[in-house]
Amino acid sequence: MGTFESYDGTTLAYRAVGEGEPLICLPGGAMRASAYLGDLGGLSAHRRLVLLDLRGTGGSAVPADPATYRCERLVADVEALRVHLGLERVDLLAHSAAGNLGMLYAAAHPHRVRRLALVTPTAWAAGVPVTPEDRLKAARLREDEPWFDEAYAALDAQLRGVTGGPGSAYPFLYGRWDAAARAHAAQSPRQVNAAAAQVFVAESTFDPPATRAALAAFAAPVLVLAGERDGVPTSERAAEIAALFPDAELAVQPGGGHFPWLDDPGGFSRTVGAFFDDGLRSVRANGVRIAYRTWGDPAAPPVVLLHGRSGNSAHWTHVARRLARTRRVYAPDLRGHGMSDWPGSYTYLRMRDDVRGFLDALGLGRADLVGHSMGGVVALLVAQAYPERVGRLVLEDPPAPFPAEPRRPAPVRTDERLDFDREVVAATDAQYNDPDPGWAEGLSHISSPTLLLAGGPSSHLPQGPLARMAELIPGCRLVTIDAGHLIHENAPEAFLAELKAAGCC
Repeated sequence: MGTFESYDGTTLAYRAVGEGEPLICLPGGAMRASAYLGDLGGLSAHRRLVLLDLRGTGGSAVPADPATYRCERLVADVEALRVHLGLERVDLLAHSAAGNLGMLYAAAHPHRVRRLALVTPTAWAAGVPVTPEDRLKAARLREDEPWFDEAYAALDAQLRGVTGGPGSAYPFLYGRWDAAARAHAAQSPRQVNAAAAQVFVAESTFDPPATRAALAAFAAPVLVLAGERDGVPTSERAAEIAALFPDAELAVQPGGGHFPWLDDPGGFSRTVGAFFDDGLRSVRANGVRIAYRTWGDPAAPPVVLLHGRSGNSAHWTHVARRLARTRRVYAPDLRGHGMSDWPGSYTYLRMRDDVRGFLDALGLGRADLVGHSMGGVVALLVAQAYPERVGRLVLEDPPAPFPAEPRRPAPVRTDERLDFDREVVAATDAQYNDPDPGWAEGLSHISSPTLLLAGGPSSHLPQGPLARMAELIPGCRLVTIDAGHLIHENAPEAFLAELKAAGCC
C-alpha cells in the first residue's frame, strides 16, 4: 500500500493493482474504503489501478478538520495524488457518489485529465438529482424476484426516512442478488465512515450552474456507464449526466446494477478498458458496442480490415501501418472478440449487419473490405447484401460457403481463459458445416472487384472449394500464396503486393 501527504498534512493511502499505465480510481459510498472496488472485474489486466482510500476511510488517516470531508475539499486530495504519482495528466475513474468528486476535479483541473469514466455516478454537483421516484421505478423492474416484496418495503421506508424496520434494500443495488452480491453488501457497514459520509452528503457546497459551465468546456473524452437495473442513477439520469459534456459516451450495461463489475466482469472491463485504451475507439452498431482501431489520414480512401475467429483488430497492426501510407484504415473487433461486446449470438448475418452499422456509425458510405477467414465470410455477406457499400473486396483464405467435407465435430469445452467468447466456436462451426444455401447462390451476384487469396496446401482449410468460389464470383482473381491460413502474418510482403495489385493500397 502506498501513502502520501495531502495539502493539510493528512496521510492518505492507496492500493496499486495490476500492470500498465496508472488509472486513478475514486470510491463512492459515500466515503467507503476502496476495498469494495476489488480489481473492478479484471480491469487490472488492462491498467494499473490506483485505488485511493479517501481521507478517513480504509488505510487513510482521519483528518483534524471534519469539514475536509466535504466533496469540494476532497478535490485537493486527488490533485495531491496526481502530484505524488508524478503524472502530468491522469486517467480518472469515479464510482457512485465519487462521480461528484470526479466532476469537480475535472472542472477545477481540466488540463490534468486525459480521460474520465463515471461509473453509475451521482451528479448532485451538477444539479442532476436522484429522486425517490427514480429509485422506486427502477426497483419495480425487479418485481419477479423472490426477495422483491420485503426489499421494496425496506426501500420505500428508507426513502421516507423510516429506519430500523425489517428487511434490506441492498438487493436493488445488484444486478444479481447472489452469494457474491450478499458478501459484497455485507462488507459495506464496516467499510463506510458514516460520520464522514454525513458531511459529504449534507455539508458539501455545490454550485451546479458553475459546474455545468465548466463541464460544458471540458474537452477530454468522458464515459458515463450506467447499469440497466440501477436506480442510482437510472439510465435516463445517466444520459442527462453524459449530456453535460461535449465529448461523452453513454454505455448502459445490460442486467447491470450499481456495481456493474460484479454483474458482468468481462463486459465491464472490456467497455471501460476500451475507453481508456489510446489505440481504441468504440461505436454502437446493430445494438452492440464495437471497438476499433484506426490508422492513416482521415481524409484518405477508407479500407476496413475484418479479422478471423479468435483474432482481434490488433492482429492487423503491421499490415495496417503499411496500408496507412495511402489509406484510412479501420479495423474493428468483431462481436465476441477483443474489446467489443460479447452478446452471445454469433450468426454471420448478425456480424454482417454489425459491419454495415459500423460503416453507418462512422459515416463511411463506401469502403474497401479485406476479410481474413471468418472475417472473409462476413465481408462476402456484406458485399452480397449491401453492394453499394463495398468498393473492392479481398477475401483471405475464407471458409467456402458450401457444406463442409469433412464436417467439424462439436467443440470440446475447457476452462481455458480466452480472449474471445468461446460460444463463437460452436456458432461458427455450425455455420461452417451447414451454411445458408443462399450464400453460395449469392456469389454470382457480387459486383465488387474481388481478390481471393488462398493459403495453399499448408492451410488447414480445404483449398479446392476456394477455386470453386472464384469461378462463381464474376471477375474474381484467385491467387495462391503458399503461406498457410495466416497469409497476412506469415507472408506480409506478398500479401501487401497483392492488395496493391488489387487497388487496395
